[in-house]
Amino acid sequence: MIQIKIFVFNPFSENTFVIYDETKEAIIVDPGCYESHEQNELISFVNSENLHVVKLVNTHCHIDHCLGNQFIKDKYDVELEIHKIEVEVLQAVASYASAYGFEDYQPASPDIFIDENEKLTFGDSSFDLLFLPGHSPGHIALINHQQKICIGGDVLFQGSIGRTDLPGGDHETLIDSIKNKLFKLDDDFVVYPGHGPTTTLGIEKISNPFVGQTAIT
Repeated sequence: MIQIKIFVFNPFSENTFVIYDETKEAIIVDPGCYESHEQNELISFVNSENLHVVKLVNTHCHIDHCLGNQFIKDKYDVELEIHKIEVEVLQAVASYASAYGFEDYQPASPDIFIDENEKLTFGDSSFDLLFLPGHSPGHIALINHQQKICIGGDVLFQGSIGRTDLPGGDHETLIDSIKNKLFKLDDDFVVYPGHGPTTTLGIEKISNPFVGQTAIT
């Protein structure tokens, strides 16, 4: 059974995920750990659970979700997996990191390109990948149908959606991704977003003010 540990890191209050199962193999998704105390917190959990980290994945490559990429690559000798469209987004981080106070940001290069209709496997578990552009051009979500889990990045939040005013963002594309792809999943899917608390698709389909049934159009 898949288990998920959520860490809230960096000034953007970004959700970093360590995901693992009974085999003790684990994947790390969107490592926002920048400060040493954040890195140590993640390491301490991995060690306490005797986990073997086998994959590093970015749902998308905005700065708050990839501050710890190189640290994780070095610490656990894993390769960085992203959608190929996100390469420019990832590369751009180095040009503006210092403006947000991250003078010691360590750029990380992608190693593996992943895309929709592929499976992300670890231990006895797997996620399907869903391509959900709009917030970022190459945004993906991780979907497990057995346990009704969606690691959703910055596509859909509790009562909100991802911003679309950053380079590569597009509001109409994001709305289409949510309504015509993400909302095709069952209502009882639990969404683990890139910021804030978990929610369910059923709740957001009804009450989300941007894409729900009660949204003002």
